[in-house]
Amino acid sequence: MTDDASVAAFARTLDEAARSSATTGLLTADVPDLTLDAAYRVQRAGIARRLARGETVIGAKMGFTSRAKMAQMGIDDVIWGLLTDAMQVEDGATLDTSALIHPRIEPEIAFLIGEPLSGRVSPAAAVRAVAGIAVAYEVIDSRYADFRFTLPDVVADNASACAFGIGPWHAPDRVAGENLGMVMEVDGRTVATGSSAAILGNPVRSLAAAARLAEGAGSPLRPGDIVLAGAATAAVPLTPGAHVRVVAAELGRVEVTTR
Repeated sequence: MTDDASVAAFARTLDEAARSSATTGLLTADVPDLTLDAAYRVQRAGIARRLARGETVIGAKMGFTSRAKMAQMGIDDVIWGLLTDAMQVEDGATLDTSALIHPRIEPEIAFLIGEPLSGRVSPAAAVRAVAGIAVAYEVIDSRYADFRFTLPDVVADNASACAFGIGPWHAPDRVAGENLGMVMEVDGRTVATGSSAAILGNPVRSLAAAARLAEGAGSPLRPGDIVLAGAATAAVPLTPGAHVRVVAAELGRVEVTTR
């Protein structure tokens, strides 16, 4: 069992790596039997450090929502990380990548929570708690060298959460989100195409999974929270001086420029 002192030390190591733009060794190299429960404790301890610096939790991001990625990692369930206000980038704004380690960007679908959501619910029940749906992107940035890690390592590292942006919100009853064509462009060139169906077959299933994980963490999703449902395509390396645009059918676009 990983004791509280070890959890705090691991969280400090990952936090300091992120703040100094330096990679760190795998936690499982030191503790090969690190459990998923212990990894989530490290994740929460890392978030607590961010909150102590004045950040606020504003939602969650889902990971491993691709069946192919699950098979690659040898798992059968999704993971999640937490989003803070410091991670959000306004649509069309500039993201400074100089402090990042090896960032990548991926197209996503985002949900805006309208009613408290927690526990084991059906996708239909989950979507009834939604106030809005939008096209989004997420920038992921692992604190581990070469973006290589085990499942407990990435969970402890807040599921590689780094930054995100969201396009205009749309009423969920006006958008059938289960099979929306999505395109990601860098400097006007298409670098990835896919469908929201790549997110567990329907991103609403990812939202229902977020509700289940929220209950397990004792942290219900609250009105105003944002849930990033997962990537619709593989992530693409993000470099300085790039202009990225993500477009989704029915949802419009979201853009970011890097420096």
